[in-house]
Amino acid sequence: MTAIEAGDLLWQPQEIEKTQLYQFSVYVHDKHGFDWGGDYERLWQWSVDYPELFWSSLWDWHGIIGDKGQRLLSNADKMPGAQFFPDAQLNYAENMLQNADDSPAFIAYGEDGRCTRLTRHEVRNRALALAGWMQSKGIGKGDRVAAYLPNCETSLIAMLATASLGGIFSSCSPDFGLNGVADRFGQITPKLLIAVDGYSYNGKEIDRLSIVADLAQKLPSLKHVLIDGYKSASPEIGSIPKAELFADCLSHPPIDSYCRVGFNDPLYILYSSGTTGAPKCIVHSTGGTLIQHIKEHRLHSDISEKDNIFYFTTCGWMMWNWLVSGLMMQARVIVYEGNPFYPGPERLWQIAEAEKMTLFGTSAKYIDAVRKSGLKPAKEFDLSQLRLLCSTGSPLSSEGFGFVYQAIKDDIQLASISGGTDIMGCFVLGCPTKPVYAGEIQARALGMEVAILDDEGQQIEGEQGELCCLAPFPSMPVSFWNDSDGSRYHSAYFDVYPNIWRHGDWATHTSHNGIIIHGRSDATLNPGGVRIGTAEIYRIVESFDEVAESLVIGQMVDHDVRIVLFLRMTENASLDDGLQSRIKDALKRQASPRHVPAIILGVNDIPRTRSGKITELAVRDVIQGRRVKNTEALANPEALEEFKNRPELAV
Repeated sequence: MTAIEAGDLLWQPQEIEKTQLYQFSVYVHDKHGFDWGGDYERLWQWSVDYPELFWSSLWDWHGIIGDKGQRLLSNADKMPGAQFFPDAQLNYAENMLQNADDSPAFIAYGEDGRCTRLTRHEVRNRALALAGWMQSKGIGKGDRVAAYLPNCETSLIAMLATASLGGIFSSCSPDFGLNGVADRFGQITPKLLIAVDGYSYNGKEIDRLSIVADLAQKLPSLKHVLIDGYKSASPEIGSIPKAELFADCLSHPPIDSYCRVGFNDPLYILYSSGTTGAPKCIVHSTGGTLIQHIKEHRLHSDISEKDNIFYFTTCGWMMWNWLVSGLMMQARVIVYEGNPFYPGPERLWQIAEAEKMTLFGTSAKYIDAVRKSGLKPAKEFDLSQLRLLCSTGSPLSSEGFGFVYQAIKDDIQLASISGGTDIMGCFVLGCPTKPVYAGEIQARALGMEVAILDDEGQQIEGEQGELCCLAPFPSMPVSFWNDSDGSRYHSAYFDVYPNIWRHGDWATHTSHNGIIIHGRSDATLNPGGVRIGTAEIYRIVESFDEVAESLVIGQMVDHDVRIVLFLRMTENASLDDGLQSRIKDALKRQASPRHVPAIILGVNDIPRTRSGKITELAVRDVIQGRRVKNTEALANPEALEEFKNRPELAV
């Protein structure tokens, strides 16, 4: 394969006039007289210069169901404190469930071979029947519904039923242990728990009824518990207080109207990873979520009723919330529950071919794992319908870009995207009217005044700095739960630059008006006072076939930082002196002498959060002898033992 270098042109858009972004620009021109001339950067600048016009135009162009109200933006100069559409009334589920015909809507695969298909009509009927049952039990506006569920149709129905009543939905995947899920749900005092009897992973059936029974005891606010039979059609629920079967509630008479709420009223509670303390409960608004996803789906991803969209995610990651919003665009939503490599790396690509996927979403780590497996999807599967591949979770390297175009599809838009749980969306993402350059995220999001700032708060281009947003946007969190004075919310995003959102990513604004993410800014390395993004090291190190995965931290030694690199090797590979020398030489040549680690060590496993992100900060705490405060947030906390008391790291 021809080597692909950072900045290489990989894809050019064709027929941009057929995109919804172009159609929206025509609407804006007709309504406001603004002509973008086919230049995305001009449209972006207009969207941040005139945020009221941009977001109001998007509401009208899409046809959001609800009352927009007279005021478009209040307290526009305050972050936090600004509110978009402060008088608006709407319902998220009402917008999701319109046009409920017999067309396919939701397809749920499991690693055990199951496949459930629901039409739009079936989704609406089940959601409104469950809402009817919930309403009969006194659950309504503002009440919290906690879901301990796998990625299947039950999760979707539970969310839509909650939203239709104006309730607040919060979900965790069933791979969370008792303490991890109790740490989250215990903070939000739910009235209803919807849980699963078990799930499958890597070919094994895992029971969850005993944990659900213990969890119900730990949540004294609960009035009701519903158990979904994922493993068994009739699970034994006698040991769980206040429990009923989920399936029995779907025959209840449906509600006859949706409960409309304020644009800024809560819809979702999501959780931070919690690896440095108790998870933060991040409250997201109904309208902010809805309009942000309309923008990202239609304008940035060009999703319409013609599309079959998929993202590999669990119900504990915000990409699930993002994916299911595809119903609002009339697209078919495809989900998968289980190990994406079971029984082999071809599993998700088999589904992509069978369902004629047009959008395939995953993580950068998954793309790298497919590359190292030797699978070349382009040779084995018909991916002719696939037009957009999205990657998030961690920065996608130039080599990852190269693998997509050389081994998956050569005529595809690759959208590396970044934002997250904090904003229920993206600060930087794809654009169907801009080229793709290796290693770069295509564009700053419309309506988001994204800039890279130096330590003095000055905007910089072509240099590394803090990724920030200079002005309010609709999907800013409403609040953190149990943060009555807003101090935790303020310190999370606004304690460095007054009135400016600092996201915590270390990034560069490129000459193509794209963005490169170098890693989390709190995990940046600082040898000799020079800040280095961890992604720069991962990109080079993980290009070696012998390296399955890597993790790098900075260790304080004699008032300076030395770089320590940990490697998990591929099968039958060993970390010998020769490989260490080649890695150091590559880092020196391709990056700089400052990127070369002082120490390279092998490990059998690398700790990660339950959404698959490696946890540099937890490892750094272990190396420095500090206690990791919340190991329940980790998918594999036992991996931390590999990093304790390493004699090579003694100081």
